[in-house]
Order: sequence, then structure tokens, then C-alpha cells
Amino acid sequence: MSDLLGSIWWMIVALGVLVTFHEFGHYWVARRCGVKVLRFSVGFGKPLWSRRDRHGTEFALAAIPLGGYVKMLDEAEGEVPASQREQAFNRKSVWQRIAVVAAGPLANIVLCVALLWAMFVIGKQDYSATVGSVSGIAADAGFQRGDRILRVGDRTIDTWTDASIALTKAAIDGADLPVEVETANGGTATRTLPLSRLPVGFDQENAVALSGLVWRHWVTPAIVGKVAPGSAADGVLRAGDIVTAVDGQPVHGFGDIAAQVDALGKRGGMAMVEVDRAGERLAFELAPRLTPLPDGAKGHYWALGLAAPEKTRLPEYDATLHYGPLAAVPAALRETGKLTSDSLGMIRRMLTGDASLKNVSGPITIAQVANVSAKRGLDWFLWFLAAMSLSLAIINLLPIPVLDGGHLLYYLIELVKGSPLSERHMVAGQYVGLAALAGLMGLAFYNDILRLMTRLVT
Repeated sequence: MSDLLGSIWWMIVALGVLVTFHEFGHYWVARRCGVKVLRFSVGFGKPLWSRRDRHGTEFALAAIPLGGYVKMLDEAEGEVPASQREQAFNRKSVWQRIAVVAAGPLANIVLCVALLWAMFVIGKQDYSATVGSVSGIAADAGFQRGDRILRVGDRTIDTWTDASIALTKAAIDGADLPVEVETANGGTATRTLPLSRLPVGFDQENAVALSGLVWRHWVTPAIVGKVAPGSAADGVLRAGDIVTAVDGQPVHGFGDIAAQVDALGKRGGMAMVEVDRAGERLAFELAPRLTPLPDGAKGHYWALGLAAPEKTRLPEYDATLHYGPLAAVPAALRETGKLTSDSLGMIRRMLTGDASLKNVSGPITIAQVANVSAKRGLDWFLWFLAAMSLSLAIINLLPIPVLDGGHLLYYLIELVKGSPLSERHMVAGQYVGLAALAGLMGLAFYNDILRLMTRLVT
């Protein structure tokens, strides 16, 4: 229930910030072009609060916090007194109308840069693109545990987030690309990852894992969190012990312990467990015990009775992106460029059929991501807001009637044609735009519900 309420709350906060800035862009430019603004509303429906300024604009906070709008004086929406006709939106030049309409998406782009600047000044906590384990085509390509990815193709990699995005894009394209890494011993190497070998119809959301790469921070450290009372390790191992080997086999993650101990138990052997206890190297001989599977599942497995710690983040694998106020400006611009390129690239791939339409997310997924981002800290929530602000700008600039991009398309046609489109053509375009928007929203909701059902089943 707390996650549900959190998702709803942070979704409302995000929409409130993004929509307010978007509509303020329209409002600010409209006023400077001499257009009379009748209402600036954050939210829809009945106003919960409102006030008028000296120019006669009503500022309102409405009951349904899922958007907003700016209402301008316009002869297309009703009769305008003769004394105010020069302030009507439709009476302005085509370039002024273009400026007013484009100002909303532009405000979201400016907000994106500002949010990323704030994030870099605060410092974004992330993980380095260090490999924890390899298998499949990644192992065939020569990747090894401890490799830290430096470049994917021509893209410089700073964090695992960068690497995941770059590798996913390459996987969708079916590209075999060079990946430059810093090896565990400090050297550098270039390995070619043959992503064209991924099976047809692979799950694009898990492309990196399917390639055989597992990030180091996904691997639970082999640190003993607690020892089960009455288990084989009870009274021998302690919470905080770092398991380094089992029966002479090195242990790199907590999952290695279970696999090796179970294999020993099935052979009827003893487990020689080597640990690091506060810097002291110790070894204990333990006999694995047959243990029922958890959660009421049928069956047994051989175990020592160890549980991983709840918090397993390793500082040595962190990659904090932090800049001073001046250096954060170009960093924010570069990050905005990356996000723009990634977003447009994904739209292009979906239009060409290369990327699955399952990548389209709706309000349910967005609300969940908002909640998760807020929990991770202010830095991640700022990144989420920046990405959402940029997405809002890009979507609004698509040439779909009813969106800002559709209106801009009308005005560009008017520039070329020398006169506005006929009302009949504009109305037809609005119907097409509404149908396209309804289809997109339906697809987004379908994907959201499918994800929820998949999680419930699994």
C-alpha cells in the first residue's frame, strides 16, 4: 500500500512540475507577443484555488492534477469584443503563433538542462560499468569478471546506466560492436560483442543480461549477513565474515556459496570454507545439511545456513558524477544531448519495427519509476524529472494534430501555402490526431497492465 501511495504522490509531483513549466512557456511567450491569456490552470476540472492578476489572467489550481492548460483569447473559440481583437491569438502573425506554440516544449528542454545541472552539482550516485560475471556470447567474446567498460562503439561510458543504454541500442540494431574495457589487472583491451547472435524476438528489456553480461553490483557480495540457528555454520561462522573460497574454489558472490555447497552435499563431502574475518584469514570444515526449500516449495537442498546481508552496496564499485556549478553546465548540456539522441533513436527504431512496442510505457510504469527514483534519493529523482521533461518536449513536438507539433505543422503549411488551412482540413486532422493519441495511450496502458500481470504471476 505504501508503494501504491508513493507512486501516486510522486507521479502527481512530477506532473505538477513538468506541466507547470510547459504551460508557463506558452504563457510567457504569449504575453510577450501581445496575446491576452484568459486562464493559466495547473490541473483540470473545478478550481480549488484561483486569483486574477492586473492583466485579467486567472491563475487556477484545479482538482484533477493530471495536466494543465493555458487558455488564450481566440476568435476560433468564441466571439471576441472588437476592442480586444488585436489581442486574440488567431490575429497574430504566423511566426508569433509558432513562437507561442513552440515555447511549451522549449520550456521543458530548458527545465531538463536545469534539473540535470542541479543533479550534477549535488552529485549523482551511480554504479561503475564493472562486469560481475560472464557467460554466453559475452564469454565467447573474451569478457572477464572485473572488466570495467570504458567505451561502447564511439560512446564514452561513465556508469553502468550509460553502458546498459548503449548495449541495448546495439542489441536492438543487431550490431556487433567494439567494447573497450579496463581489465581487472589495470590494462586495457577491446573486445567485440557479437550482439547479432542474440535470438530472434529476444526480450529487449533484458538485452544486456541475455548477452551474458552481469554487472558487478548485481552480484550479491559473499558477506555473511546472519547464520541460521541450529544450522551447519551456527557457532562457527559469524555475521560479517567474507567467504573467499569453498572447497578451494574461489567465491565471487553470495550465489557461488549456495551452488558449491549444494554440489558438495550431493557428493557427501565436507565443505572447507575459507573466510576473511576482520582481516584475518580463517578456514573451517563444515558438513552441509539437507534443508527444505523456502516458501513451502517441495524439495530439499544442501546448505550451511547462511543468509546475505540486507544492504550489500560496495562503495568501491560506485561511480559518482559530481561537478562544480560551472563545470556542471556543459555536463548538463552533454547529458541532455545523450538523452535526446537515445529518445529519438528509440522512436525511430519503433517506427521502423526494429524496437518492440513493448518499450512504450504508460502512467502506471511512470508512477512506479517516479516512486523508485524518489526512494533512491534527490539525485535520481532529478534525473527522472529531467528525462520526463525531455520526453514531454519530444512527444509534444511530434507532428500529430492536437499536440504542439501538429499545430506547428499547420503553421508551417500556412507559411508555404500563404494562407491558413481550411477549417475542414484542420478538423479532419484533429480527428486523426485524437485517434493516434488514443491508440498510443491504449498501447501504453496495455503494456503497463501486462507488466503488472507478469510480476504477479512470477
